[in-house]
Formats: sequence, structure tokens, C-alpha cells
Amino acid sequence: MLFPRQSVRHPLVVRRTTVSAVRHVVPSIVRVTLEGDELAGFASLGPADHVKLFFPDPESGNLTVPDLGPEGMQRPSAGVILSRDFTPLGVHVAEGGGTTLDIDFVLHGDEGPASAWASRAEAGAHLGVAGPRGSRLAPTDLGRLLVIADETALPATRRWLGLVPASVPVTGLFDVADAGVTGYFEGADARVDAEWLLRDEGAGQLDEALRSLGPIDETTFVFLAGEATALAPLRRYLRHDLGLPAEQVAASGYWKRGVVNLDHHAPLDPTDPD
Repeated sequence: MLFPRQSVRHPLVVRRTTVSAVRHVVPSIVRVTLEGDELAGFASLGPADHVKLFFPDPESGNLTVPDLGPEGMQRPSAGVILSRDFTPLGVHVAEGGGTTLDIDFVLHGDEGPASAWASRAEAGAHLGVAGPRGSRLAPTDLGRLLVIADETALPATRRWLGLVPASVPVTGLFDVADAGVTGYFEGADARVDAEWLLRDEGAGQLDEALRSLGPIDETTFVFLAGEATALAPLRRYLRHDLGLPAEQVAASGYWKRGVVNLDHHAPLDPTDPD
């Protein structure tokens, strides 16, 4: 069975935004709502879209965003550029025309600029947003959605839930460090048959959980996202052991241990790219 997915290109825009609200969805995930006139026209149509967020310099507090040139984004002559890629959780257009954008951040101390900023974010703070440059739409003819993800891909999972038909059952295998995140989907979608696997309870749980599902039929679409090293053998099992075709499995490394600002476009397994 094929899973046709339409791709849509968006004009590249770099926007300056202001935080209008901050709230904890679960103890370790904070939702930041952004607003600003420059959000007008913002479009995100795919479940795994990415925007590039630009954070203020923690030393000076100044926000520097790239300039746009003929070849795309260009580093300005002055200022500190700090950026990370994130899934835009939701964009909302009010009746009066104002646009807001929600972004969910996983908090893990001050190890990176995104977590450090989000842990202190409050209304009135500033953030730059570039993209998304394109959207790959969700397939609409699937019989089941299987999601394998860690905390960083929970927002993308919510996007999937909102973009596949409501009649499609969803199975989720979630590899998390904190049991507190198990309430992330409360009020979002009751159809997720979720298994939450705590990483501190031993390695190999995710692999065992996936294999315990048995054969995966041709109507099931599989989305894998999270730490690249952990997901690579799972993708190998799906693609080679089970023989699923490339169009049935969407796999993306959102981060990788020991790598700063991983390019999520890079192959999950460089030794075995599609």
C-alpha cells in the first residue's frame, strides 16, 4: 500500500515575536504562546514541520535574527545567533485577525539555550521564528498510525493526532525520562493507545515493545522521532526485518547525544539512508 503525501512550499520569512503566555503542560514541558504582527500569514500544514527559533543572547539579552538574502538566511555582521529547531504546535488566528503560535519546550536544566530560555520565559520576552520552509502533509488513507517517540517529539505527535482522520486508531510507544509527562495528551485525544517506557528502568525496552507488536500490516503508517542513536536500530528492524517500504516509515532524529544542534534533515542512520 502506498502512502501519498503532498508537499507544500512556503515563502521563507524571519519573524520577531513576543511571548504572550507561558504555562506548564506537564512539570517538564512548558508551552510558550507567541504573538506579534509579523506572525500574519504564518502557515504550518504538516505534522512534522519545523521552525527555527532564535533566542536572545543570555549575556546581553539582545535578540539577533538572520537577514534574508538571495540565497536565504544570512548571518548579520553583528550580534550573537542562537538557534534550535522546533515543531510548531499550533497556530491560531483570532476573529480580529491577530495570530498566535504555540511552541512546547522540554525542560532539561540549562544544558542548552532553548531549555535555559524556556525555563525563565515570561510574557513580554522576545523570540525569533523562521520558517517553516515547507510542509509534508499527513497521509489520509492509513488504517492505523504507530508513533515511536521521546519527549522531544510529543508536540509532533499531537500534530499527527490533529491531522490524521479521527477514525484512525493510534498506537504510541513513548520513551521518556520522567513519568510526569504521561499526562501530556490529556484532553487532546483519547484514542491514543499509549505505552510509556521509562528510560531509567533499563535499556532495550523500546525495542522489545516494538517487537512485541508483531507483524505490521501494510495499512499502518509509522512515525519515529527522537534521539537518533536510539531510533536507528528500530528503523532498521522496520525497514529490513519487517520489510516495510520507505514510504511507510517516516524517521527523524531530533537530537543526538554528543551532537550540538543536530540537523534533523540528516539521515537517521548515515550507514543506511533511504
